Amino acid sequence: MALAYLALGDSYTVGEGVAPAERWPVQLATALQEAGHVVAEPQIIATTGWTTDELDAGIDAAAPHGPFGLVSLLIGVNDQYRGRSVDDYRPRFTALLQRALGFAGNQPRHVLVLSIPDWGVTPYAREHHRDPVQIARELDAYNAAARAICAEHAVAFVDITGISRERGAEPAMLVDDGLHPSGAMYTEWTRRALPVARTLLDDEAAH
Repeated sequence: MALAYLALGDSYTVGEGVAPAERWPVQLATALQEAGHVVAEPQIIATTGWTTDELDAGIDAAAPHGPFGLVSLLIGVNDQYRGRSVDDYRPRFTALLQRALGFAGNQPRHVLVLSIPDWGVTPYAREHHRDPVQIARELDAYNAAARAICAEHAVAFVDITGISRERGAEPAMLVDDGLHPSGAMYTEWTRRALPVARTLLDDEAAH
């Protein structure tokens, strides 16, 4: 029986501007299949522009039925974009992580969180005169908070922010809007997430 996979997030999870097969959760499911894990096509609850509270409402509307063998969460960039403080983000992220755990049967080894990429390096940020130093500083604070909350809940945290900073300004790593990642960038994220996901599923199989 295929492992059910639930992917929660925003534009980075729904893959704004890319084909469905290029979304990183779909690439991850495919890579896990190739590694010998029978994983179903992800159920994706994500919309471009969603903040933490909008994702929370979106989950209510979609009413996914667990338990899921794998749940991923990547959320927060739109909270930062709208100028919300990390103190506002922290409890909202915690609540979403707890919901993710609930969908995973309260098994931390079934949950995977990705860090927020740094959109401050993109042409979009330059064209809109956004301060890349400020964006980086704020996203670092968000990601540090998320990492700490994940540690408290024994949930795996995959840092893809460095990849976004190293390569996020390359034309091949962006779709036409100069902001959102291309399928090639999502492949890089998948490469980073895959060994962690494999370890989680291998550990589960051993139990």
